[in-house]
Amino acid sequence: MSTALITGASGGIGEAFAQELATRNTNLVLVARSGEKLNQLASQLQDKYKIQVDVIIKDLTETAATGELFDTIKSKGLTIDILINNAGFGDYGDFAERDGERQVKMVQLNILALVDLTHKFLPLMRQRRSGSIINVSSITAFQPIPYLSVYAASKAFILSFSEALWAENRSHNVRVLCVCPGPTDTNFLNEAQFPPALAGKPNQLATPEVVVRDALNALERGDSTVVSGGFASKAIANLGKFVPRKTLVSLLQKQFKS
Repeated sequence: MSTALITGASGGIGEAFAQELATRNTNLVLVARSGEKLNQLASQLQDKYKIQVDVIIKDLTETAATGELFDTIKSKGLTIDILINNAGFGDYGDFAERDGERQVKMVQLNILALVDLTHKFLPLMRQRRSGSIINVSSITAFQPIPYLSVYAASKAFILSFSEALWAENRSHNVRVLCVCPGPTDTNFLNEAQFPPALAGKPNQLATPEVVVRDALNALERGDSTVVSGGFASKAIANLGKFVPRKTLVSLLQKQFKS
């Protein structure tokens, strides 16, 4: 019976991964800041699917958090077969006018925590010659996004990093996948303080369950990257191939300006 570690598991895409993997008889390690939400989810999944669910309450924006998380998992004697680096957040607005500490925390969570957790668990997977890593990026990874500058740049890092690891680890029988969702019905837009006019309508958003389905299907195929969210998301991800970058960023600046 395999075990999956999911960061940012208290809601949205992380919770949807937990729900879907539970149906596949996968034990879970759920990580997030919200203990109440995690414990409720863990109780529900344990009762319904008779799996083991461990809850670790951790704020991964703290520099020592990834090491503490790894040590906790090791002390529990758990083997992580699937690592899902899902935790992350965005921040909408003119970079020069936004809170600087929040920008640094975004880099800490979206990039540094993901890299550190991957580096801690990947060698163990290579030793066993089995394992999977899913890194959750975004369609913003494919072009700079004015007013989401740090967020989009962090997701571009995840895309490049994940595709490189996919190539490095094929011969070790370890699968690495980068998931790039389009607009999805989660709490991301509220937390990023998106203006309502730019947030889109609920019926225009993909569900977290669709993102998870696309991700797990792509993982089974051995893909390096999957863009989730239908034709519109795939078209947005490919804009940079057809539009000069200066023109594209200028258009995006007008689109995303409040």
